[in-house]
Parts: sequence; C-alpha cells; structure tokens
Amino acid sequence: MAATRVLVVDDEESLRHMLSLVLSKDGYHVFTAGSANEALDILKSQAPFDICLSDVRMPGMDGLTFIETGVGLGERAPTFIAMSAYGDDKLAVEALRRGAFDYVSKPFEPDEISLKLRLVVEKRRQARGAADRATDDPNRRAREGGHKQPAGLNEIVSVAPAMKKIFRVVRKVANFPTTVLLTGETGTGKERIAGAIHREGNRANRPFVAINCGAIPANLLESELFGYVKGAFTDAQQDREGLFETATGGTLFLDEIAELPLQLQVKLLRALVEKEIRRVGDTKTIPVDVRVVAATARALPELVKSGEFREDLFYRLNVVSVHLPPLRERAEDIPHLVQHFVRTVAGRLGLGNPEITDEAMKILTGYAWPGNVRELENAIERALVLSDGDGRITALDLDDRFEPSEGARAPTASIAIPEDELSLKVVLPRVEYTLIERALKETGGNRTKAATLLGISHRALLYKLKEHGIS
Repeated sequence: MAATRVLVVDDEESLRHMLSLVLSKDGYHVFTAGSANEALDILKSQAPFDICLSDVRMPGMDGLTFIETGVGLGERAPTFIAMSAYGDDKLAVEALRRGAFDYVSKPFEPDEISLKLRLVVEKRRQARGAADRATDDPNRRAREGGHKQPAGLNEIVSVAPAMKKIFRVVRKVANFPTTVLLTGETGTGKERIAGAIHREGNRANRPFVAINCGAIPANLLESELFGYVKGAFTDAQQDREGLFETATGGTLFLDEIAELPLQLQVKLLRALVEKEIRRVGDTKTIPVDVRVVAATARALPELVKSGEFREDLFYRLNVVSVHLPPLRERAEDIPHLVQHFVRTVAGRLGLGNPEITDEAMKILTGYAWPGNVRELENAIERALVLSDGDGRITALDLDDRFEPSEGARAPTASIAIPEDELSLKVVLPRVEYTLIERALKETGGNRTKAATLLGISHRALLYKLKEHGIS
C-alpha cells in the first residue's frame, strides 16, 4: 500500500487537507488538486496514479466530466471514486455510468474512505494477476471473452447434502436460457450461485452482469437497466446502453428483485417475454439475448398477494426455483468455510498461513450466524486483523458477539407486533426500521459498519435511510 498513489480532487481546501492526513497515515502517497482542470494536468504530466477521489460538484469543469475525461486516458487512467453530498444519488449513479468504480456520500467518516480504497487496491491487485495469467496463456483471454468471470461450483466451499442438491440443479440448468429464481436469507451466497450458473454453462465466455435492484433509486433504475437516448431527460447528453444490452449473450443477475418498482416490473416482464428492450426516450426496440437470474430474501408469493409484486412476473421468473439454506442449517460446512476464509483472507492481507485454535473453532461452529456466510467471512477478517500476529487465531481474537457457553448472541429486545396484524406490507417496514436503528446504535452511527451488520451494501443502506427518514 505504501506505493499506492492517490489524487484527491475537491475545491474545499479543508477536505483536501483532512483526506491527505488520513490517507497518508494509512500509508498512501497522496497528492491534491483544487479543480478538475488542475487534476487533469497532474494526471497527464506526472507518474500514473492508482486511485483518484473526486468531488462531483466543482466550479469550472464538473466532476462528472472530469471522471469521464480521466477514464479516457487509457492506461494512465486511475480508478475513480466519486464524492457527492448526501442526497446527490442521481449524480453519484451518473458518475458510475461515466466510469467511476464507486462513490461515497458526504459527510463521511475516515474509515469509510479507507475501506473503499482497500477494495480498490485489492481489485487492482487481482486485475494485475489476471493480466499476468492471460499473458502466460494466450488462449485464456479468448476463452473468457475479456470479461471477469464469477466462481464456478468447484470454487464454492460446501460438503452439506442440501448444497450438493443445489449444485446438481445448477449443472442441469446451466446450458439452458431458462430463468432462475434464487431465494434465501441475506448472506447465503445467492450471487455466487448465480455466478456458478453462468460459469458452468455455454454462456461462460460472455458477460456476467449483476445489479442490486434495492441499491439504486427507483427513478434511476429504469435507465440503468434499459439505457437511454440523447435528450431523454435533462442530463442525457448522449446515448447510453443499459445493463440488458451490456449482458447480451451472457447472464444478467437481478439481486433484490422484490425491490423492483411496479412500473419497472411491467417493463422487465415485457423484456423477458419479447426478448427485446426499449431505451428510455426511444421509439424503437432492441433485441437482446440475455439469461436472467433473479434473487430475493423476501417471500415473493406474499408480495404477490399484497399487490406489491406482479403475479405474471413472478411466474415468469419462477421457472426454476432454488432455495439456499441458511448457514445454521448446514453446520457441517462451518469448519470448512472457516479454514477457507482463514487462508484466503490471510493471503489477501499478507498475513502468511495462520492457524485457528480448537477453542476458537468450537466457538465459531457453535454460533448461529444470523448473517450467514457473509457474516462468517467478516468475522474471520476481523479476527485476523486484531490477532497478535503470532500465526494463530485464538478465542481472545474473536469479538464479543460470541458466547462460548451458548454459541449465540445475547438476545435483544423484540420488535412489538400487534397480535391481530398479519400484513407483511405493514410489519416489514417496522422490522426494517428497527434493525437499521439497532445497527446504527451498535456501530455508533457508522453507516459502513451498520451496512455490514445488516448484510446489505452501503449504497442500499443510504437509500433505506432516506426511505425511512432516519437521520
């Protein structure tokens, strides 16, 4: 990380100074610029940068234009992270369309920025490794079509009979364009199974494109999925393809499909039935060949009954249904997953090949894991970071969510639901509100950590905070 070069672009001197101090302390080599034009000159004239943090609202050249121009620098282009004021969701998503890797909402906490930069560093490291492998094997890039490939079944760790049944279903459906619906609790690995369906089939050398339908504001989701033409709305300065076109020939993974607004459910149904889409503002249709895999942690049949999800779309998606069991129902997988994450996370963090003590393993295998596999991986990373560096993970390195005697978290206050209330439409928002409040309280208001506890993305949490009016 010491060699990682970061350029911070913002017209506020105080923010540039703060980020320079924080990131320098983390070991980054930090440069700053007070405007987009100054930053472009730096990118063109100095040694290449790895990461660029850029505000989207600046006098002169705005951050969106700067990001798009910077991406066009080719091999000299850094990985861009956009910074936007809280509530500027539209600008932030537009920054992603113009080439930004991610965005962070102001005001933010230093550890949010640190986490995002760590993800970028890891992404760039993996990309370099992939490029090296492609150079070693000249046929590799042709086989993979130049696209990042998800994990296949042989890379998913499980010995549980329930998962073996799922693997057999994946192999059977992989070569057919049939729509698949994945259900299961948050963190059970639905995206990995979707990726395996893609990887194991005859579309493996085509794009695998994933989108979280709950992470993007409803008014932007249509153009994200279907694209738009120049002049369709105020900021539509040029034609832009949507994810259906990007995924043509491959697989489109629609996560949190239950969050799709009703008006978009109609358009998605038409795309699935007619095999064609229409960009926002366009009059002509575009044929697409896309295999759709959808996923949800919610009960779609109940949403159909309450009128929140179209029945015809549900049946179109539910051609093949695969339910992923929670980790507590396949406890035999926990030791194997622990060992897997100890190896992979330690390798990513440069910590050698640590061991885990029998006592620590006993605690981990006895825990209920409400956040499933995702929570387990995060717990292992935390333990590795906080360990004494003696090559072992002990019981003392595990955080206080674990109770060795009972193997579960201490009970918390229940959510009050009237006995005569049976409507999910009424109850679920209360549950969601309560859990978000609880996660924010437990993390001291840290949104990034709260999102991790909730098992959702930071972007999805921001959307839900706005939806529930939580400050």
